[in-house]
This record gives sequence, structure tokens and C-alpha cells, in this order.
Amino acid sequence: MEMTLRWYGSKFDTVTLQQIRQIPGVTGVITTLYDTQPGEVWSRERIRALKDEVEAAGLHIAGIESVNIHDDIKTGKGKRDEYIANYIQTLENLGLEDIHLVCYNFMPVFDWTRTELARVLPDGSTALAYTQQAVDALNPEEMFNSIAGDMNGTVMPGWEPERMAKVKELFAMYKDIDDEKLFANLKYFLEAIMPVCNKYDIKMAIHPDDPAWSVFGLPRIIINEENILRMMKMVDDPHNGVTFCSGSYGTNLKNDLPHMIRSLKGRIHFAHVRNLKFHSPDNFEEAPHISRCGSFDMYEIVKALYDIGFDGPIRPDHGRMIWGEVAMPGYGLYDRALGATYIQGLWEAIEKSEARK
Repeated sequence: MEMTLRWYGSKFDTVTLQQIRQIPGVTGVITTLYDTQPGEVWSRERIRALKDEVEAAGLHIAGIESVNIHDDIKTGKGKRDEYIANYIQTLENLGLEDIHLVCYNFMPVFDWTRTELARVLPDGSTALAYTQQAVDALNPEEMFNSIAGDMNGTVMPGWEPERMAKVKELFAMYKDIDDEKLFANLKYFLEAIMPVCNKYDIKMAIHPDDPAWSVFGLPRIIINEENILRMMKMVDDPHNGVTFCSGSYGTNLKNDLPHMIRSLKGRIHFAHVRNLKFHSPDNFEEAPHISRCGSFDMYEIVKALYDIGFDGPIRPDHGRMIWGEVAMPGYGLYDRALGATYIQGLWEAIEKSEARK
């Protein structure tokens, strides 16, 4: 495996490449052209400039998260084929620049949902959190306003103000889209892009829906083992794979995370490893990565990745705000750096234990 960190670019991220380079064991970044819009073609020139900036800091681009998918593709309406053609051109440009991993999602309207961006924990740190009760009390159009004040002056992925200004319009687009139609539209998209993925060996790693159940009545399909296996069988190509995000799949306590990892052997292209602490099945917060701080057995999650021979990028995911840091919620430096070293410690211990058998 390769330890990486998500980085949003020098214009948007409070964390610098120089700081990332100093985290022991981190050799790559998972990045994006954050100021592009869904459906827009990424030019080779902009991709190359991003690569040059990362490589000048002594790192490399281990993958892209995300090349966002236009809602016309997800709903199968409007200019779907035009936007898919643009997506294919972007993939070709990434392939020509020697980038071979793209994490993406197929979530309607909200890329992820949290009801708090700064829940205060007993140790005084703050973390992202979710309660279904809070969601049930909100009108969808109020969702952005309920958390905007806690973004620390940043723009959160999936919650861009210009997108949130169109929430009512977006909900109207999805009013006749159920799980089956969303699956069909995902199949159409994947079948269209697989030729370019095969040509350039680009691994498409779909990110799970977060949380792993319907929010505001919207369809959610990438939520469990059954649906993921269905997605891979309907477009049976090794480049059609998954981002295994323990925190997103883990929002549903029915998901057996180590078992899911083993069932997806060979099709996990990217891993997000993080912990959650549950107060009830639908009230949780992002926890420090260490197992005893949350509800997941992080050793067993990392052991499962090791057992299937996973050799792709891993990144620690949503960190707390600690030590007075002010940053994009979930994406500060300090707690994610602690997470990166903890995950590497687990991996080293597993590796050495297996070698001594």
C-alpha cells in the first residue's frame, strides 16, 4: 500500500505540500482541480501544471478525488451524452499525464451529509457529526445554511454555495429517480467510459454514499456489499472498482467491514481508513483513528486490506480539529497526520507478524 493525504490545491487548502511531505511515510497526494465544474473538460495543461507543483514538493499524484459527475449523467436527462463525452476526454487527458486512479461518487444532490461540522468532543477537539433527528427536522433547502457557519471560511466539497443555491432545482431533477433508475444510469455511464479506462489503465473507484441510507428521500445505491457486487457484475471490468471508505460504509452498523473488504478482493482500488463513534445507530461522530477511540476495530480493517493483497493508495480520512488548528472541517493537518502514522503502524505490525509465521 501507499500512504497518501488528500490535498485540495494551493488556492483552497490550508495544508501545504511542504507540510504533507514531512508526515513520515506519506509519498503521494490525492488531489483534484477543485475550481472545475461537473461536466467541464480538464485540460492537459492544467493537469500537467498540478503534477508539476506536486512533484516539485517531492511528492506525486497518487490519484484524483474527484472528477465530479454532472447531474444530467446521474439522472439520465438533458445533455447526458455530451457530459459523458467530456468526462471521457478528461480521463484521456489524465491518462496521457500518467494518472491512473479516479475516485468518484454517484450520490444525488448531496455528496455527503453531516449535521454538525464542529461537534465538541470530551477532550475539547471538534469533529464532524450526524444525527438523523437533526436531518428530519430540516427542510433540504435549509441544509447548507445549517452548517455553513462552521466551514471556517473554506468551501466544502459537495457543498459549494453555487450548487447549494440550486437545491430546490436539483431535488426536482431527481423526483422520478429511484434506486433502479440510478443503477441503470450508473451502468450507462460506466459502459461508456470503460474503453478509455482500459486504454490508459485508469482505475475507477466509486465512493460509497455517506451516510449509507436514504437522506431526504433521495436514492442511495452504493451502501452495502450486495449493491457493490451488483455494480461490479453489471459492468464486469477490472477497472470498475471501489474506494473502500470504512467511515462511509461504517455509518450502517449492519455492514461487516472486514468481511466486505475480503469479498471485494481485486476490485478495491483505493482505501479511506477512518473511525466513527456511535451514540445510537443514527447518531455518530468522526473519531480519532485509534480503535479504542471509536466503534470500529481498525486492526481488523487494516488486516483485511493486507490479507487481500491491497497495494493501492490509502489515506486517513476526516480528522478532528485539534491543537487550535483552523482548517476545512475534517481536512486539517494534525489529526490526519496522526491517523497516517497510526495506520502505517498497524500495517507494519501485521506485515512483520505474518513474516514470522
